[in-house]
Amino acid sequence: MRLVSFTTAHGDPVERVGLVDGDPADPDAASVTDLTDLVRAGTDAAGLSPMRALAGSWDALRGSLTPDAGPATALRDVALRPVVPDPGTVLAAPVNYHDHMVEMSQTSHVGALGVFLKAPASVLAHGGTVALPYTDRRFDQEGELAVVIGREARHVSEADALDHVLGYTGCLDITMRGGEDRSLRKSFATFTPLGPWLVTADEVDPTDVDLVCAVDGHVRQRASTRDLIWSVAALVSYASSVYPLRPGDVLTTGTPAGVGEITAGQEVVLSLSGLPDLRVGVAADHAVACPTSGAGKGPVPPPTPEPVAAGR
Repeated sequence: MRLVSFTTAHGDPVERVGLVDGDPADPDAASVTDLTDLVRAGTDAAGLSPMRALAGSWDALRGSLTPDAGPATALRDVALRPVVPDPGTVLAAPVNYHDHMVEMSQTSHVGALGVFLKAPASVLAHGGTVALPYTDRRFDQEGELAVVIGREARHVSEADALDHVLGYTGCLDITMRGGEDRSLRKSFATFTPLGPWLVTADEVDPTDVDLVCAVDGHVRQRASTRDLIWSVAALVSYASSVYPLRPGDVLTTGTPAGVGEITAGQEVVLSLSGLPDLRVGVAADHAVACPTSGAGKGPVPPPTPEPVAAGR
């Protein structure tokens, strides 16, 4: 099942949740069934986005989510929002691929570092624009698989962890390099592109997802979740021992080698097998000089990789 957060393309600001039907690669053939009224009628989640409300009532509502459960609109006629527009928590895994550990000259990985927080307000929709805030700092792309929580999880075992996952989506963990705190460097507005939509857990094997991230058509990152240091199940289990994970929370799983600088005017595309491509632009229209003094400090990023052949 493919679930999307959206607004209508005619200026209506109301957050909606829908079911994608048909071939998403063909906007003329794909449609979005609006499930918002069904979700609102079946939940008591005032103040939450419809996607978070649906996540919290997934077991009760999932059987009602069909292409005829509400009015349908052509996919091309909706404005996509971040998969979860209002995550309660965004957790991220640092250094969860050995090759990224090597390229960053790190001596520690996720097993020593745990997880860190990103600002929920940093989420950005597919098709949006990453806004670089500073003229004098380096910013990198980091492509990742993201997990959306569907059932509350607290101290869950690794064996049971995936039972608490609603589904998976693409994430770009945009990063400012330097010596400032990791959470700050990754939490600027627009620094967590998330989408285009969520594919439910029954359709994705998180242990075998191929990842390709390209900038202006040149592949920089190519990996598989088979290579994660901590698996998705291990991450969910560990995170639940630190925080009470709630429906609609997001957990990003770490990036492989190939991070590199992004600049205004470029396009970043993340491809994950079994999921739709996540695509964003980059701009620096309102960039200013950075007021903090972390430049040249912290982990040393690799040179921006040379372009390699595009494709999976």
